[in-house]
Amino acid sequence: MTESSVHPALWPAPHASGAVDATVTVPGSKSVTNRALVLAALSSEPGWLRRPLRSRDTLLMADALRAMGVGIEETVSSSSSVAGGPDGSGEAWRVIPAGLHGPVTIDVGNAGTVMRFLPPVAALADGPVHFDGDPRSYERPLNGVIDALRVLGARIDDDGRGSLPMTVHGVGALDGGPVAIDASSSSQFVSALLLSAPRFNQGVEVRHTGARLPSMPHIRMTVDMLRAVGAQVDEPETGGEPNVWRVSHSALLGRDLTIEPDLSNAQPFLAAALVTGGRVTVPDWPLSTTQPGDALRDIFTAMGGSCELTEHGLTFTGSGRIHGIDVDLGEVGELTPGIAAVAALAASPSTLSGVAHLRLHETDRLAALTKEINELGGDVTETADGLHIRPRPLHGGTFHTYDDHRMATAGSIIGLAVPGVEIENVATTAKTLPDFPQMWTRMLGV
Repeated sequence: MTESSVHPALWPAPHASGAVDATVTVPGSKSVTNRALVLAALSSEPGWLRRPLRSRDTLLMADALRAMGVGIEETVSSSSSVAGGPDGSGEAWRVIPAGLHGPVTIDVGNAGTVMRFLPPVAALADGPVHFDGDPRSYERPLNGVIDALRVLGARIDDDGRGSLPMTVHGVGALDGGPVAIDASSSSQFVSALLLSAPRFNQGVEVRHTGARLPSMPHIRMTVDMLRAVGAQVDEPETGGEPNVWRVSHSALLGRDLTIEPDLSNAQPFLAAALVTGGRVTVPDWPLSTTQPGDALRDIFTAMGGSCELTEHGLTFTGSGRIHGIDVDLGEVGELTPGIAAVAALAASPSTLSGVAHLRLHETDRLAALTKEINELGGDVTETADGLHIRPRPLHGGTFHTYDDHRMATAGSIIGLAVPGVEIENVATTAKTLPDFPQMWTRMLGV
C-alpha cells in the first residue's frame, strides 16, 4: 500500500520524463483583482472587472464587499461556456457601489489583502464590521493598519492584540489626515491605507518610519491603479518625499478593467522549462507591468534560461543546466519559494537575501523551505534575512505545505526532477491558482 493511499491529502508530484514544451494560460492576478475590487466598491459609479481571478482569496474579498452592501454581478460572455475557466476568458464582474453598512462578520481566510485592505473600508461603513479568519490569520501582523486607523479617527476593538479577530466600528466616514506607520513587516499596510484614502474626509498622508520597506512593486501597483480611477497621488517615485505617500480626497471613477495574468503564479511553469531544459509560453504577458512576477524574466535567465517577450506573450526556454544565484529578493519576496526550489536543483550554491519579512507570510516561509528541502536531502541554511542553498542530491518524500500555496508549487517544481515527491495538501493552491494540479499535469502531457 502506498503512502498516498493511506493519506489521501498527499499528491504525487509528477516527475518529468523529458523536456516540457507547452503553452500555459495563467489566470488573472490576485493582487490586481483584489485591489480593483476595493477601488470599484469605493467608486462613485459602477465599473467592470474583466478576466478576474476566481480563487479563494478573491472570492473572500468579493463576498466581504457584498456583505457590506456592494453589488457584484458575475457574468460570462457567449464565447466562454464555463464560468471561472482556467484562463477566465469571457468572464466579467460588474461592481455596483452602494452605501457600506454593518453589522456584519467578514471571513478573511488567510488572505493578507482581505485582512489588511478591508478594515479601512469598514471604517467607512455605517455599523460594526467584525473580522475573523483561519487560525494562521491570528498570527499575522495587523498592527500597522489598526494603529493607523485609530490615529485617523476609527474605533477598533482588538483587545490590544494588534491582530485578528477584531471589530471596526464604522460611522459612515473617517477624518483621515497624516499618519506614521512602520510597514517593514508588510507593504500591504501602506496599500491598505492608500486604497481607501480618497474617501477619507482629509485624504491621507502615509509616512513609513521603519526599516527597509519590502515589496515596493506592490505599492507602485496600488498607486498606478489609484491614478487610473482618478485619484491624486503624490509619491516618492514621482519626485515626492522619500517614504511618504499623499492621496487627496476625491471621487473615484468607475472603470472597465481587464485583469493581467498573475505573473507570480506563472513562476512554477517557467521553472519547469528551466528544470527540464524545455520551453514554456505564457500568453498575454504584459509588455509593461508593476507585478513583481515580471522579475522572473531576469532572475530565471540568470539561473540558466532565456526568454523572448512579444506582444503575444513570454516564451521561456531552459538550457538544460541550472546556475546558482546570489540575489536580493526584497522587492519580490513572494517569488522566494519557487526560486529556492530551483536553486536546490542547481549546479552551484545560491544566496537569497532581503526577505526576513517572509517569516510573517502565510507561514514562516524561510523556516518551512529550510525544513522541507533538507528533509528531501538538501542543504539549506536560514540566514538573518534569507536562505543559503547548497545543492545536494535529493530524494523522494513528503513535502509539507503548511497551508501555503507557494510551498505547494515549490514542492511541485522539485518533484519534476526528483522522483517520489508527494505534496501534502496541494489543494491549498486554490488560494490564488485554481486548478493548479490539472494545469501542471496538462503542461507535462500527463
